[in-house]
Amino acid sequence: MSAPMQTRTTAAYYLQAVLSFALSGTALAVGIIYLPVGGWTRAFLGLGLLFTVSSAFTLAKVIRDRQESNDMVTRVDQARLEKLLSEHDPFKVEGV
Repeated sequence: MSAPMQTRTTAAYYLQAVLSFALSGTALAVGIIYLPVGGWTRAFLGLGLLFTVSSAFTLAKVIRDRQESNDMVTRVDQARLEKLLSEHDPFKVEGV
């Protein structure tokens, strides 16, 4: 049994994700700047944007860490199973 094949992201997919994030963040920041409200309201919305972006990064990291942890446990379990199967001889008769 071999380890499951892990897919890698392409450069185009990475670039699309970065540009999408940058464009959406910039558009929202510009929208907040040009909103016809007072400075305190604009500052409050800016802080909301900052906390939303920061929590999105934290969530992505937590999901990635959990996935990596699950992959590690799966690899250890698979190695144990392979060891047990390699040591098992179905034709060996006990007590002879």
